[in-house]
Amino acid sequence: MLTLAAGSFATLDWIVVGAYMLVLLGSGVWFARMEPKSASEYFLAGRRMPAWAVAISIIASSLSVATFIGVPEQTFKDGGNLTYLSTNIGGFLAVLVVAYVFIPAFYKQNCTTIYEVLEHRFGQTGKLAASATFMIGRLFASGARVYIAAIPLAMIMFGVEESREPVYLISAIAALSVVAVGYTLIGGIASVIWTDVIQTVVLLTAILAGVALMLAKIPAPIDQIVATLNAPGPGLPSKLTVLDFSLDPAAEFTVWTALLGFMLLNLAAYGTDHDMVQRMLTCKNAVQGGRSAITAIVLAVPIVALFLIVGLLLHVFYKRPDLMMASAPTYAPPDGQRTLLTFVLNEFPTGLAGLMVAGLFAVGLGSLNSAINAMAATAIKDFYMRIEPGRTDRHYLVASRWATLAWGVALAGFAVLCIYWMRAHPQTTLLSFALKVMTFAYSGLLAVFVTALFTRRGNTQSCVAALVTGFVVIGLMDPIVWSLWAGQIAFRGETLADLKIAFPWHMLLATVLATTVCCIPGPRPSDSQTPLPTA
Repeated sequence: MLTLAAGSFATLDWIVVGAYMLVLLGSGVWFARMEPKSASEYFLAGRRMPAWAVAISIIASSLSVATFIGVPEQTFKDGGNLTYLSTNIGGFLAVLVVAYVFIPAFYKQNCTTIYEVLEHRFGQTGKLAASATFMIGRLFASGARVYIAAIPLAMIMFGVEESREPVYLISAIAALSVVAVGYTLIGGIASVIWTDVIQTVVLLTAILAGVALMLAKIPAPIDQIVATLNAPGPGLPSKLTVLDFSLDPAAEFTVWTALLGFMLLNLAAYGTDHDMVQRMLTCKNAVQGGRSAITAIVLAVPIVALFLIVGLLLHVFYKRPDLMMASAPTYAPPDGQRTLLTFVLNEFPTGLAGLMVAGLFAVGLGSLNSAINAMAATAIKDFYMRIEPGRTDRHYLVASRWATLAWGVALAGFAVLCIYWMRAHPQTTLLSFALKVMTFAYSGLLAVFVTALFTRRGNTQSCVAALVTGFVVIGLMDPIVWSLWAGQIAFRGETLADLKIAFPWHMLLATVLATTVCCIPGPRPSDSQTPLPTA
């Protein structure tokens, strides 16, 4: 049944993958010995996690399989370049705001979930609406990541061609979900963070080994490789371009989308997404929590650059026979989504292929287990404890684990839906798909947090309306929906549907509109008259 076990994958490769799984199991057993005594400890780890470990965990969550598979795709494809790296400009600006404004506010209010701060400004209804928005949005975003992780896993389990079939993808989704839920159940957020540290080390070791092997397999000297990538041919743009100042609204990775769309996207990710922020709340204080976020974004830049370099080397290996000469591969080059794993299965020596696949599992499981834990925390703290107040810590801990199991099933279900969603959007890259689905919840959440932290305006009704506005605007700009309604509006001799707008601008437009909606009314007399304290 496992076709690659007898083909590309050798016994030593399976031993390496198996050893990695044993390490995960061992970490789970270790945390079982230090079982959390309450739901609060299950979700906040007693606020005793070191900032450096939290920073690595943040990196593990932000990378995901979308990075492992999608980022090399950006530079591998014809016309692809390094412009995705420029999005870190917006990320760094966003994290500074999060570290010095958002995180102090969360610690000041002694939050278990960050949506508790909204209760002080928009009442309990506003808090519950924001919590529900997060859970739906995280279901979308993490479900998409599970789907992306299932693509290479299906290739390993069933073969390259068979991996395209839904039944095999569904089997891979189930396998990932079972493993992730299993070790998330044991130790809570502390288990998630320390496991992320292990998985990040495995990932970076695998990628560095992969880069070294690729360079060894390309006979051309490095200076010739760089020169060819910089000038790939007559009339072709450089593949080493980092900063793109294009004003084309369809361009996703430009300086302008970095400063506006991606700045807002990262501000939402690091400041309003409890999957990310929960890690920062496990630090001793707000200073340590903010420091972990800044460290994470700084370390993420060279890691993302490393994945982009992988894509460039894959492009040379598969698409530049003039550089490969007699070493050029004899089999057909793969498509962008399957390029890296195809190289691993065909070119990596025994043992190293297993290490790379273990790295793939690392990012897949790392982003999945943290999302499950964060959604479980929000469901229990913001909803279940309100429905069932006054129960024992043991009761809430058991309920937390049931919530963990339920969200694991829900994520797997949405990942299955993504199989068919992507079939309806065949031109969308995996990286764009993963980033795009995050904007559904992020625009509205960012709007209400910005209103709460920086203004005196807004009330319960406008908070709820802003969250709905964010979802609706992003939904209306989905390519299929956009073509339906915008096709009825004349625009420059054509229709508005002919205007292609990249998803970072969707985030900007939706956030501006949602913030406007949230800020329209002033506060009621019973609402807070000042922004929330941030220090």
